Amino acid sequence: MLTFEGENAEAYLSFDNTSLVFQRRGPEEQCDQIYVMKIDGTGMKKISNGQGRTTCSYFLKDGSVIYATTAYNDAICPAPPDFSKGYVWPLYPTYDIVRADTATGKILSTIIKGTNYDAEATISPDGKEIVYTSIVDDDIELFTCSIDGSNSRRITHLPGYDGGAFFSPDGAKIVFRASRPSGQDLEKHTALVKENLVRPSKLDIYVMDKDGSNMIRVTNNSAANFAPFMHPDGKRIIFCSNMDDPKGRNFDLYLINIDGTGLERVTYSGEFDGFPMFTSDGKQLVFCSNRLNKKSGDTNVFIAEWID
Repeated sequence: MLTFEGENAEAYLSFDNTSLVFQRRGPEEQCDQIYVMKIDGTGMKKISNGQGRTTCSYFLKDGSVIYATTAYNDAICPAPPDFSKGYVWPLYPTYDIVRADTATGKILSTIIKGTNYDAEATISPDGKEIVYTSIVDDDIELFTCSIDGSNSRRITHLPGYDGGAFFSPDGAKIVFRASRPSGQDLEKHTALVKENLVRPSKLDIYVMDKDGSNMIRVTNNSAANFAPFMHPDGKRIIFCSNMDDPKGRNFDLYLINIDGTGLERVTYSGEFDGFPMFTSDGKQLVFCSNRLNKKSGDTNVFIAEWID
């Protein structure tokens, strides 16, 4: 256990496997902010400026980080979504993707800036490309770009939410979560996106080449499957799902081959387990969980030995 209070999520490793960057809302904070710490949990410090809402942080090869923030459009923490519409995720159009220094927190550059939701960015293994999520044509799509934000290219084109993407260890493929609604479900999805919302109740894991070709659906279980990350062998995916909870409330980690075979359940804690990421040698797994909480609603960062 690396953190011990607050809401800590999406903890991702540096390229040298020595540090983690993650989003955190501490007991005194109104909105998620970006923090870094060593892989043993020491040296935790906030690197975002405490304004707005931040999310989806990830290390670059030079040790700086990228993350999405609303602070440069509005310093005030944005309002939560309207849950009278059911359980929905907000897609704040004020999110921009920036690059920051981890020592000082200084914003070094703005990578992606626009009037739509831009977030969920991660980096290719060679450190040269970014995959991220944005709204275009009233839908939620995946894009790639160069590390400075240039050469942006849309790589998904099907109706539904495409996001939460990561590159494969060799950089040739991208694993991501997606919904594929049709009929009235698609109409409802489109209406929500126009309000900058998405309902994540049915998501599946997909794999495709990094240019968007050769897309394969990996899961098909009518559940909410998300946070996929490839094992360093490039042949398996670890992901989070509520497939074994009839009420759909509890999420555990699962392992599956990239062709959809060999499904194996990994965690059985009875509490939320999600956002898994392997160290590059495959010997350890970082994830976030509600287990061992001091109070209800806390989420903490954990690291475990991985044994095949």
